[in-house]
Amino acid sequence: MPKLDTAALPRHIAIIMDGNGRWAQQQGKPRIMGHRAGVESVQDIVRAARELGIGVLTLYAFSTENWKRPPLEVQTLMGLLKTFLESELTTMVLNNVSLRCLGQKDRIPAEVREVLERVIRETAGNSGLILNLALSYGGRNEITQAVQAIARKCTDGLLSPEAIDETVLAQHLYTGGLPDPDLLIRTGGETRLSNFLLWQASYAELYFTEILWPDFRKQNLLAAILDFQKRQRRFGKTGEQAEQPHTH
Repeated sequence: MPKLDTAALPRHIAIIMDGNGRWAQQQGKPRIMGHRAGVESVQDIVRAARELGIGVLTLYAFSTENWKRPPLEVQTLMGLLKTFLESELTTMVLNNVSLRCLGQKDRIPAEVREVLERVIRETAGNSGLILNLALSYGGRNEITQAVQAIARKCTDGLLSPEAIDETVLAQHLYTGGLPDPDLLIRTGGETRLSNFLLWQASYAELYFTEILWPDFRKQNLLAAILDFQKRQRRFGKTGEQAEQPHTH
């Protein structure tokens, strides 16, 4: 495998973790075993991102649409989330990882939310990897809520409509203050965004892989980053313009 250019790493990697259920089916196991195996991939990828020095890692853990799944599966997923948070807290504190949540926290069951908020509180001072868990998250809902918050400020006279620009809108998203993802990975062979980071992913490099999430490990993350480093990111410019050195 060619070597990574450590000077050109993506600052922010976002991952749609797909394929747990299919992985379990292929193994002749119940779906929940796929979700359990998926937790090991989360641990491995968080560790790898931290060791590489990635600034932000956002994992799509549970979408607003996932509430429609069978109640037992939702209940089990929430239980797994609680166990993961309780078991990882010490690791996050020791490894300088700061946890944040993107999504409708109020929809998460109270006993899980309490643990989530405790981990967020206790890791808030950490200055290393920012780990965003997208929970009860939907991109359109996020943008809608941002627009409502901005509209309230206009009604209250705190903001004039003319002052609303992309920066103002971005500040009102769950990711306010964070860089947009440079690289968005989706496992499991599907090639769509599924309502994930719709605003933030405007210029992200998209990487799709057939590998199911429970089989996605550090070497697969490295392969995705290598692929990212081969691409030319033009942001609407011509290739020649994009290659010119940045002047600050």
